[in-house]
Amino acid sequence: MSITVVLQQMVIIFILIGIGMILFRRGLLSEEGSKQLSGLIINITNPALLICSALEDGPKASLQELGIALAVYAAVFAILIAVGFLIPCLLRVPKDLHYAYQMLTIFGNVGFIGIPLASAVLGSQSLIYVSIFNLLFNLLIYTLGISLLQRAARGQMEGNAAGSAGQSKSESPLPPTGRLQKLVNAGTISAALTVIFYLGDFPVPVILSSALSYTGRATTLLSMLVLGVSVAQIAPKEIFSHPKLYLFTLIRQILVPIGCLLMMRRLIDNPLILNTMLLMAAVPAANMPLMLAKQLDMETDSISQGIILTTVLSLVTVPAACLFLIP
Repeated sequence: MSITVVLQQMVIIFILIGIGMILFRRGLLSEEGSKQLSGLIINITNPALLICSALEDGPKASLQELGIALAVYAAVFAILIAVGFLIPCLLRVPKDLHYAYQMLTIFGNVGFIGIPLASAVLGSQSLIYVSIFNLLFNLLIYTLGISLLQRAARGQMEGNAAGSAGQSKSESPLPPTGRLQKLVNAGTISAALTVIFYLGDFPVPVILSSALSYTGRATTLLSMLVLGVSVAQIAPKEIFSHPKLYLFTLIRQILVPIGCLLMMRRLIDNPLILNTMLLMAAVPAANMPLMLAKQLDMETDSISQGIILTTVLSLVTVPAACLFLIP
């Protein structure tokens, strides 16, 4: 695949992010409106885009290939978890900020950016594999992710002598039963439905499939507008004045994806599975850790800066990683 296609897609993404920034600064799109758009994307347009990929005609992956993809992507997440614990030590990040780098490492933006990017670069046939990646993401964010954040929140409260008044509120805001309930969300349901429709090859009325297609096409624009609002709210100095985040981005968004591809290429020979894996591993950090950290009343500056910087630098890092896409 020509790297020009990847670069063009990243430029398009940043143009749309720029539109979001302009709309916010001119008062045409507010923070509250951005939150509402996020809900629309998470609950409606992203699920529609994924499910549409299962309804298209044409050659389909076998159950064996889907099983291989599940095993490969689970292994990739295991690698990301290990790297997430290693990077803060390599970069000598203060211990109280280890959690931020762990969350930024493990959880990439496989939804807002990953889905439209894979659709444009690899084609809609890749979205069945993207749905598997999203399913694993959702399972991990509400188990391991919540656990890491709660441990960090307790550490922050213990280091704050004046925080005893809010300790009972934040120490366990999401009990185990709450975590299990959170696992049943639009992301996991749509990913599971995508796999079911894909394997079942059920007949779907044209009216329904067309409605899903029109809805799914809105994902790219809306998700980039939301990211644009986030970028517009942070001063450039706060984004670009952290040298460790540059090293982090180099490791996380170039070296790790390429390393995973070279490792997995020795084990399997399915180019679409491998290319989807590379693309999902190369996307910038996800917004979900930031939203969860805010629910726990934690310090979120480090996570915010990491999300914005990795997103901005993805204009360079994603095409660089995609130089290794298998033709």
